[in-house]
Amino acid sequence: MTPDYVSFTLEKVTSHRDVDMVWDKCLRVIQENIPDQSYKTWFEPIRPLRLHGKVLTIQVPSQFFYEWLEDNYVHLLRKALDYSIGRDGMLEYSIIVDTGNEKHQPLTMNVPTAKTPQTARPDNFGTDLRNANNQVKDQDSLQLDTYLNGNYSFDNFIEGDCNRLARSAGFAVAQRPGLTSFNPLMVYGGVGLGKTHLVQAIGNYIRNHFNDKLVLYVSSEKFTNQFINSIRNNTLQEFTDFYMKVDVLVIDDVQFLSGKEKTQDTFFHIFNHLHQLGKQIVMTSDRPPRELQGLQDRLLSRFKWGLTADLQTPDFETRIAIIQKKLQSEGINIDYDVIEYVAHSVNSNVRELEGVIISLMAQASLTRREIDVELAKNTLRNIVMDEEKEVTIDTIQEIVADYFEISIADLKSKSRKKENVYPRQLAMFLAKEYTDLPLKSIGYHFGGRDHSTVIHSIQSIHELMGNDSDVEETVQKLRSYFK
Repeated sequence: MTPDYVSFTLEKVTSHRDVDMVWDKCLRVIQENIPDQSYKTWFEPIRPLRLHGKVLTIQVPSQFFYEWLEDNYVHLLRKALDYSIGRDGMLEYSIIVDTGNEKHQPLTMNVPTAKTPQTARPDNFGTDLRNANNQVKDQDSLQLDTYLNGNYSFDNFIEGDCNRLARSAGFAVAQRPGLTSFNPLMVYGGVGLGKTHLVQAIGNYIRNHFNDKLVLYVSSEKFTNQFINSIRNNTLQEFTDFYMKVDVLVIDDVQFLSGKEKTQDTFFHIFNHLHQLGKQIVMTSDRPPRELQGLQDRLLSRFKWGLTADLQTPDFETRIAIIQKKLQSEGINIDYDVIEYVAHSVNSNVRELEGVIISLMAQASLTRREIDVELAKNTLRNIVMDEEKEVTIDTIQEIVADYFEISIADLKSKSRKKENVYPRQLAMFLAKEYTDLPLKSIGYHFGGRDHSTVIHSIQSIHELMGNDSDVEETVQKLRSYFK
């Protein structure tokens, strides 16, 4: 029987205005019974579509959204329908179905809510999701900040050809989170190239410029551990609800979700929910999506929806800029030839480059020496090494010079004497074989020669090895020193 406080005839409610009135009555009941954040997350995105007789149709963003409402708020929806329509009122969902091809088609499902609601878990996880300290609740500690490191910013992220696309896309996302076509933004690259720095810079920029946006940075390992704990503690609903309240989700190293099927299932639903509500998703990986193994196809397809940008090994000019920026931040000035030497000698990644600078400053402080090229050489000799045996360009020059009984200065000189040219060519040949240095850097270590001279030297040794057994034997002897 329709309650006395419903003062209109349901069969005549057909206009859009009337539909909105009925849904507003429902929302009034709902808002009085759940926390504000839960209301914003689960009911503000809903759109009332139509009212036929006693059947109210509402549109929800996804299948998962519908399932969550039915599993967690069926009792509240029933109460709202009783108030706005009557005990024989029915609810119909119009669900936006993801077909996997980036197109969304509405699917209508007739779902009555007259079933007896099960005992629901109290919806209190994340009720203080936002507070004065911008803290969020967590499955492990129940209280934490956004995991963002304030030292990571766009100002101290050095831009170069190696990272220009990723940095530009990241800054665009930071300025308009959820509103660009870069959603999700996937940043990939090797170890120590600045992935974490860039995505945390995005998070810090948004947090500092959008007070109403909740930003959460989390590693995939942390996400997995939280998921496992939620299963162990029977709090999976709270875990999912927690992540679905986030405005900007930054998840690091998604490749570590590989093989974790249940975790991937949950992340898939969270990803869909956030994406369909226009929330920003940023991810990092050590390789492009097409090379990720052990991840579900439906996840990989979504990773490709936005923009995938790579971070490459920094070129020489970018390495120079990184060193100068690091020294500037530490308030230290050193000669440019030292900076140039370090930039030529360390070309693996940004992390190792910064580590060398820190070690160089420490050595200078402990030994009370000025930072010069000789100190840089000694420092690099203790840091830059292979896992099995150190092979640096300095080592190669020392071995070749000793073998031919000449000085290292002769190897680097402009002399065209045969007794110097042949050892110099051999040293360049071995430098190319045993180090990862580019030709330009190899030439730098041999008196500032250009890359064409290095190429000529390498080709000359190759030809001599094929035509002269003595040269082949000499090369093999020199190689034995590096084994």
